[in-house]
Parts: sequence; structure tokens; C-alpha cells
Amino acid sequence: MRKTIIITGGAGFIGSHVVRLFVTKYPDYRIINLDALTYAGNLENLRDLEQSPNYIFRKANILNTGELEDIFSTYQPDGVIHLAAESHVDRSILSPLDFVYTNVIGTVNLLNAAKKHWLQTSSPGGGKWENTRFHHVSTDEVFGALGDTGFFSEDTKYDPHSPYSASKAASDHFVRSYHDTYGLPVVLTNCSNNYGPNHFPEKLIPLFINNVINQKPLPVYGDGLYTRDWLYVKDHAVAIDTVFHRGKNSETYNIGGFNEWKNIDLVKLLCRLMDEKLGRSKGESEQLITYVKDRPGHDRRYAIDASKINKELGWKPSVTFEEGLSLTIDWYMENGEWLKHVTSGEYMKYYQEQYGD
Repeated sequence: MRKTIIITGGAGFIGSHVVRLFVTKYPDYRIINLDALTYAGNLENLRDLEQSPNYIFRKANILNTGELEDIFSTYQPDGVIHLAAESHVDRSILSPLDFVYTNVIGTVNLLNAAKKHWLQTSSPGGGKWENTRFHHVSTDEVFGALGDTGFFSEDTKYDPHSPYSASKAASDHFVRSYHDTYGLPVVLTNCSNNYGPNHFPEKLIPLFINNVINQKPLPVYGDGLYTRDWLYVKDHAVAIDTVFHRGKNSETYNIGGFNEWKNIDLVKLLCRLMDEKLGRSKGESEQLITYVKDRPGHDRRYAIDASKINKELGWKPSVTFEEGLSLTIDWYMENGEWLKHVTSGEYMKYYQEQYGD
């Protein structure tokens, strides 16, 4: 194999799309999917890859340094694409320490493993970290909130407002510090909200798709005017591929969909599309919208300036939000069993049958 790459969190939402892209696009790469299989990690996302000769799954937790040592020693990776993270803002408000452990300490554990093994395996006469790269995947939430105008750029100062975004900001700083202190070759990407197939139904779009299908309430925070930039997950996977292979060491690249939507407008668009697809009367699903008490520290608006990755590396989104949302709704409607399994935990039975306890 020409390269061996560890992708952490590869059974999760974004991670599974990155794993699939790399396994299929690079048959001469060995792809190691490292995932702890917590509630949002689902091997059914990757069932079609199980027999691929260049794909290996390893159940491991990035908090376990012994497991990381074994994986790095066994596979001698050339690269790490780090997506494993606790990522839900509401959960971070309830249990911030879980986010500190996984997102901060887990990231440092990975950095230490990479530093140790890449220094040991660098070739005589070559660079200290020859042909290696640590790609850290982060979020636009580290930048805080915007007013009615303007965009987050790579130079925007960090101003996190939730335990989740604070933990991701800390992990970003650690990654940069390992470049500045030790010379570790790193790249970082900060991305806007993702949506698409295989998304665990705790986030807005998959939750609301599921609720519309089952005619359950659609809980909208506050006045519904919170604004987010949305990116189709398959476009994000392509962006990660682009930055991992062609980005410059120590650089940060913002990845956005150029798709700003107020939450309430998004929900109404989703309701309209689903009424059409489900054969319901116009406006029927909108009746499910319910305004609920706002959550603490809720940032008003995020918007990404993705001009750097576009100008320097040639990446841009391939679909509009309306196109991507329609594709996403179709996928969930066609994969009702997947939705049932992930919400009931039944997929763990499949994992245990395939891999044991």
C-alpha cells in the first residue's frame, strides 16, 4: 500500500463519508477506521466496505493510550485524519467534562502517538516528519457568533460560547502548538454545519425529517431566527481529501457551503419538500412547528468565508442547499430501517455479531 491513513471517528456521520471516499478513491491506500462506537458511531454506515481489501476497522477509544500505541505500532500510519469528537452542543451543556476528555485530551493523545511514531520512522537524511500529516477537523463554532453581516475567515479570533465549542477551540490550539513546538506537520479545517445521509437524528435536519415522517412536533429554539451556513456532507468529504493531499503545512482552511439559512426558513423549506414527497396537503407539516425555550449561550449567526480553499485549492460545493436537502430527505425516506436501528440501538447487535463484544 502506498499510504496508510488512520481516520478517527470513521463510523460517525462525517467520518463514514470520508472513509468511503478514501477507500474507493484510493485503492492503493490502506484506510484504518478507528472508532469507539459510542451512540453516534454506526458500522451500518460502512457495511458496503467490509470486504474491501484496503479497509480495516479497529474499535478503540482515543482516551486509551495503550490502544493508540498498539494501532500506531501495528499499522505505522503515514497520516491521521482526526474527526472523532463529541459534537452536540446540548449534550455539552449537560455534561461538559465528556467534551473535555474526548475533544481535548483525546486529541492530545493522538498528537503524542503521531509525534512518537513518526519521529521513530522518519528516514535517514530525510525530513524529521517526512511524508506524514496530521489533519485536524474542527468547527466554525470556535469563532463565536457574528452580527447581521460579515463572515468567519481563517484569521477570525476565537471566541467560543459553549462547552462544545470551547473544547474544539482548545483542541485546535493544541494541534497548532505541536507544529510550533515540535514541527509536527499539521493542517486544520473549520467547517460549517453538515447535513446529508447517515446523520444521527439528534441534529436539526435528520431529527426534523424523522419527526415529519412520524408527525411529531418540530421544536424550534427561541424565535427561529438563528442563522447557520449549511454544507452537504459529501462536499465536506471532498474538501477534507483536498486539504489532506494539497493543503500547506500549518495552514487552516475554512470550509463552508455558501448557504446561509435562518432556522425557521430551513424548517419551512423542509416541510414543503416533505409534504410534496409524502403526498400530504400543502402546509400540513408546518403545523407541527413548535417554538420552545431557547438554549443557554445560543450563538445568533454563523457564516463561513470559504474563499481561501476555493482560490488556493480549487474546492467549492457541488450542490445547492435545496438540491442537497432534497437528496437528504430522499435518503432518509428510503432508509427507514437504518433510522429505526440507530434510534433503537439495534445496530449494536450487528456489531457484536461481526466483531464480538
